[in-house]
Amino acid sequence: MTDNDTTTPLDPHDPLPAAPGAAPAALTPSSDPLPRQLPRGALGAWWLQGFRTALLMRADWTGLQATPAIVACLFLVPFALAVLLERLVVVGAASFYWPTLLSSRWAGTVLLILACWLLMRGPRRIDVGETSSPDSPALFAMLCAQGLPTMLMLALLFVPMARGGAYGGGAGNSTEMAWLAWGSWWLAFGWVLLMQATLLWRAGTRLAPRLGALLMVAAALVSNQWLNRGAYWYPARAETAEGEDDAAPRFKLTQELVEQQSRLLQTRLQALAPQRKGTIDVYTLTFAPNAEEEVFRRESAMVADVMTTRFDGAGRALQLVSHHDDPASFAWATPVNLQRAIARMAALMDRDEDVLFLHLTSHGARDGQLASSFWPLEVDSVTPAMLKGWLDAAGIRHRVISVSACYSGSWIAPLSDADTLVMTAADADHTSYGCGRRSPLTFFGRAMYDEGMRTTWSFEQAHAAARKLIEQREKEAGKTDGYSNPQIAVGERMRGTLAALAKQRAAAAGQ
Repeated sequence: MTDNDTTTPLDPHDPLPAAPGAAPAALTPSSDPLPRQLPRGALGAWWLQGFRTALLMRADWTGLQATPAIVACLFLVPFALAVLLERLVVVGAASFYWPTLLSSRWAGTVLLILACWLLMRGPRRIDVGETSSPDSPALFAMLCAQGLPTMLMLALLFVPMARGGAYGGGAGNSTEMAWLAWGSWWLAFGWVLLMQATLLWRAGTRLAPRLGALLMVAAALVSNQWLNRGAYWYPARAETAEGEDDAAPRFKLTQELVEQQSRLLQTRLQALAPQRKGTIDVYTLTFAPNAEEEVFRRESAMVADVMTTRFDGAGRALQLVSHHDDPASFAWATPVNLQRAIARMAALMDRDEDVLFLHLTSHGARDGQLASSFWPLEVDSVTPAMLKGWLDAAGIRHRVISVSACYSGSWIAPLSDADTLVMTAADADHTSYGCGRRSPLTFFGRAMYDEGMRTTWSFEQAHAAARKLIEQREKEAGKTDGYSNPQIAVGERMRGTLAALAKQRAAAAGQ
């Protein structure tokens, strides 16, 4: 008889069990042809203990069976509730993004399974008075059972806050609301860590496996919260900007479109104006390779407008933009097109006098790749090494490079030299902010260009002012992973070139 056996002793009048391999007896109307995988009340018993352990009480393992069907239900029900909860915090229409189901957040589940295995392997001591103890599957099942009270707690905490605009809101939220959202998030995170750690600590008997299991639990939570930025639900396209036309046809890759795109790029390149002798001309090139987010197209247009207006660059600007709804209006933001645009501008510039301004805006990765997304077209990501190679090959000397992306500080070192200014929206270890579907501009693009460069000709002054604004707005918006910490590096010779450019523009403006 096992610890989980609840049957009564055999009665002498009961029939003997069939021998192994013997044919089964004829079934009566009340007999069950298969063992029950989900006995009545089994899930309720598990969830009862899940609630108890969520309140840091000891689990009663008596009668609990961790069959595959039960473990699957205990895992899938909170998972489905998590997806539903994420939908509830998105106000208005939303669309489901199924690739997130395949994201690396499954690493957290694997770590929890390993923690249970680590605790339960080898001989275990059963304390006096203890009638039953878990094995590895049962311990993992109890962690899953804790998911139900966890989801209920998160729903009660965050859904009203999100609906009221306190959690995940924009920069217009008050500082008090931002601190409330921030504090609530850390409270929930700490409670989940505490209840999982307490359950595993009580299940183990040896110090080393206990400590190893606690480290795995912490790693699982960190993996799920900070290393996975994807979401299951995103605001529907109609919610991204007031008045936006959502009836535009979706992107369809055809031979006619590809041929038209090639002609469009050549037309735009040939239309660029030549340099003016004795004038420091600024050639502006913007690059927005992520077709999924409207914010990058808006930022590309805004930056191009600010640069051409402030630096008298009409006719010397080109936008490379990938966009699903309007694929025929822009030359696409692909690495090949970027390389060709750099080469064309280099051929028109006075390389000892003029300046190339290049703004790249997209999602960024820790390894320095600038994300490209233009399905069904397969597009490679741009890296700092690739960009430096193209600029060097083109012979462009004076460079102002602006990178608006998460972890973009990793672009500073590879691109810096005496004739280059490099500025980024974040350092190498933090995300930037404002690249969601409902953002009008990224925080960096708004503060640096839409506000800063409209009032000065100094990139360094605008960047210094933008840093302060971005820090304030990130705190007000409830950014949880730390200050993005925008970076800038200015070469000594480039500082002199830009000072001459600012003096030229001030004189032209009569200042």
